[in-house]
Amino acid sequence: MSTRRETIRRIAEALRSLYPEREALQIARILVAERSGLTPTELLVNSDETVRIEGLEEQIAALAAGRPLQYVLGCTEFCGLRIGVREGVLIPRPETEELVMRIVRQAPPSPTVLDIGTGSGCIAIALDRLIAGAEVHAVDLSERALAIARENAAALGSGVRFFRADALGDLHEAAGRQYDIIVSNPPYVPAGDRPAMRRNVTGYEPAEALFVPDDDPLRFYRAIARSARRLLRPGGSLWLEIDERQAEAMRRLLASEAYEAIEIYLDMNDKPRMAWCRNA
Repeated sequence: MSTRRETIRRIAEALRSLYPEREALQIARILVAERSGLTPTELLVNSDETVRIEGLEEQIAALAAGRPLQYVLGCTEFCGLRIGVREGVLIPRPETEELVMRIVRQAPPSPTVLDIGTGSGCIAIALDRLIAGAEVHAVDLSERALAIARENAAALGSGVRFFRADALGDLHEAAGRQYDIIVSNPPYVPAGDRPAMRRNVTGYEPAEALFVPDDDPLRFYRAIARSARRLLRPGGSLWLEIDERQAEAMRRLLASEAYEAIEIYLDMNDKPRMAWCRNA
């Protein structure tokens, strides 16, 4: 049996061709901590103690082939919640956590909320857990994503209601009601970016949740903005995660749909990644 330090180093070495050294080490530490039940502090302080991880060779092989760590583990942390993820849903990013926390801070009392393109359900479930009295609905076109989202809601004791609907279709007819808050993190990566992206993203995460045509990168935002005009109550809020390169185009799009008080917010890296506006 290997020591904790040796196991971490062996995993990191297997990932050197895919990740920078520091990132490979971080992935290795997370895997060992998760699979051994140890804390990061215990890994560092008692690094010469032995560790045994069931199925370690298969997990190293999967990571070395490019499979994302979150899919290997079957879960990730999001807003303090353990969210199940696997092929079929996007892996939540830190920027999306920032979006959720902005919504939480600005939400009215006991709001009705709609999450469009819910994927794993991470946004909807986090808002349901973090906003007192919230009634949260969430939609996705993918039945596989909806199944994963429902599993997450059940595991976390969340009352989010999920149903199937197309963001490019008639969402008003599908939802059949009005909301105080609508949020969406739709596909927005131009297809032309794909060759430059990492294999752990393009080879595993669902393309339909990532990419849009190069000649129409705002297609989902346009459809969502138009649907939200009917779905939002007067004065209701629309929140969107956006491509930093499309910030000004997004501002123009929302203005053209007659939204008010449009704001573009910077993320932790000072990039314009979130848009907010109010329904007239």
